[in-house]
Amino acid sequence: MKRIFRRLLAAVLLVAFAVAAGTFIPRPLLAPSRAAEETGQRRILVLSNPIHTDIAIPLSKDTRAAFAFLGRAGVPVTDPRAEWLVIGWGGRAFYLETPTWGDLKPLPVFRALTIDRSVMHVDVAGGIDENHPTVMPFDLGATEFQRLSDFIQTSFVRQADEVAVVPDAAYGDSDRFFEAHGYFNAFAGCNTWTAAALRAAGLRTGLWNPLPQTLTLSLKLFN
Repeated sequence: MKRIFRRLLAAVLLVAFAVAAGTFIPRPLLAPSRAAEETGQRRILVLSNPIHTDIAIPLSKDTRAAFAFLGRAGVPVTDPRAEWLVIGWGGRAFYLETPTWGDLKPLPVFRALTIDRSVMHVDVAGGIDENHPTVMPFDLGATEFQRLSDFIQTSFVRQADEVAVVPDAAYGDSDRFFEAHGYFNAFAGCNTWTAAALRAAGLRTGLWNPLPQTLTLSLKLFN
């Protein structure tokens, strides 16, 4: 029993060390040079809950056009009441089968802790309170914003030049799920995808951010 306890304690300490190092070691190590035009060009939002993060990008004439492929798939990107496009990446089983905590089931949790296919979840939103503690705003220059948009768009699986919709999968009337590139697991999950997208936009994150709390802390520290 003592040997088992020591091994369990060592494993817990190793994970704690990895999470701490992943939070407090920046990625990239050196701050990238930002475009001189960056200030106030485009504001994006990072939205978080206890286990997941999304990226919200503003819906304007050009972004509605750039993401028109989502409109053809049923996401109302042209609705004048829609101000934000909210996008996240995650594990197929957990994402699709757990719209609320009350829907939590053992199999999706098991798939999330091992390995699963990935999906994109897309929705629209009206006004979002940027002062809410679960919302982090960032201003990007035109070049950085385009890189973020490109990263997001290339995360979708396409078939015959259209994104692949997951049939009969949605939480409500305005959202849709789509097939995505990559595989989900506990070490490379939804928050590591968000971090990678933000790095593509020139922001710095922690070295490894599997949790929303570590990602948001690293964003505060390094940006």
